[in-house]
Amino acid sequence: MKAVVFTLGCKVNEVESSSLMSALESMGFEVTDELCSADIYVLNTGAVTREAEKKSRQLVSRARRFNPSAPVYVCGCASQKDALQFAERGVRYVCGARNKEELIAAVAADFSLSCPSGLPFPKQVRTRAFVKIEDGCNNFCSYCVIPYLRGRVTSRPIDDILGEIARIECPEIVLTGINISAYGSDIGTDLTALVGALSGVDRRIRLGSLECNIIDVRFLSACAALKKFAPQFHLSLQSGSDAVLKAMNRHYTRAEYLEKCRLIYSFFPGAAITTDIIAGFCGETEEDFSQSLSVIDEAKFARVHAFAFSPREGTGAYSLKDIPAPIKSERLHALLNKGAEAESRFIFSALGGVRDVIFEDFDGSYTGGYTPEYIKVYVPGRQAGEGAVKILRPFRDGAEGQIV
Repeated sequence: MKAVVFTLGCKVNEVESSSLMSALESMGFEVTDELCSADIYVLNTGAVTREAEKKSRQLVSRARRFNPSAPVYVCGCASQKDALQFAERGVRYVCGARNKEELIAAVAADFSLSCPSGLPFPKQVRTRAFVKIEDGCNNFCSYCVIPYLRGRVTSRPIDDILGEIARIECPEIVLTGINISAYGSDIGTDLTALVGALSGVDRRIRLGSLECNIIDVRFLSACAALKKFAPQFHLSLQSGSDAVLKAMNRHYTRAEYLEKCRLIYSFFPGAAITTDIIAGFCGETEEDFSQSLSVIDEAKFARVHAFAFSPREGTGAYSLKDIPAPIKSERLHALLNKGAEAESRFIFSALGGVRDVIFEDFDGSYTGGYTPEYIKVYVPGRQAGEGAVKILRPFRDGAEGQIV
């Protein structure tokens, strides 16, 4: 029997889907993560924006085009937020963002199969292995529905994480979660202690999205002590305006954020600092927005993930007056253009340098891979593993390189 496990949403969803794939394989299924003809479909949904939730609903119909009679099992944040929107579409089983082992139990019962005890470690299908270190978030930013769907922070013990990493053969490990900066707050430890525990790991270590509060000398010293640390810091910003940051319930100012950036650069002069910025949050003035544009240069961002504000029912910002869609769209495009300039500038700063590249994919002409700073580098011909590459020139969505 063949099972499709298809994922929408964040990296945490991808990790959890990989665990679902491992569980289904242990039950005898042939498993793929691409939509195709199959005997069952497991759909892991997202709900961070209205558009993500809409796509999650549409995913049921997309799956049924391949096999209308196959049972569909739904999990994830969109089904946690509103299970009825999927139950009304006649799916076989619906559960939420957590307790996904219940979905596996439902599949086992439907097909009279032996059910594994809990979810196994994720199936590793790429050169980067994503390791989920925590779930949940306690921040309750006024625009974000995720804490209501995922719940409070729940961290894995350090020994449990180390045990999973010891089983992974990928050359790069990415620590991920809903809010990894809060890792350990519920079990008497913290992210710095976890990073310190990885000092003996002889593989590239990359961190998922971080919050301002985690950036200090102790944390950065622990990162610098790793054998192969990837100096890419995705440091969530959301706005360059203090007034908007306060309305968002973000607990830092623009000046404090920029000071954290300077501290990162003092430890890692060539670091890539990437970020998220929301366009058109409730009450954002032209002056507020101009501060979001100007902070891109001040922080020397390597990449900006910009998106328009999407009101989510149940959040603090839902009842606030929304900005007209044309204004949000105009501001979003301005952010995207500014972000593209910043990314181009960062790639130019790397030209002529030599970076260790882990190769991932071959398109028939070039092999693509990533530097520690997450620059996509293309090398002519088929390559495997990793190697030292000289960055020659901007190319496609990254740079062209030459093996040295």
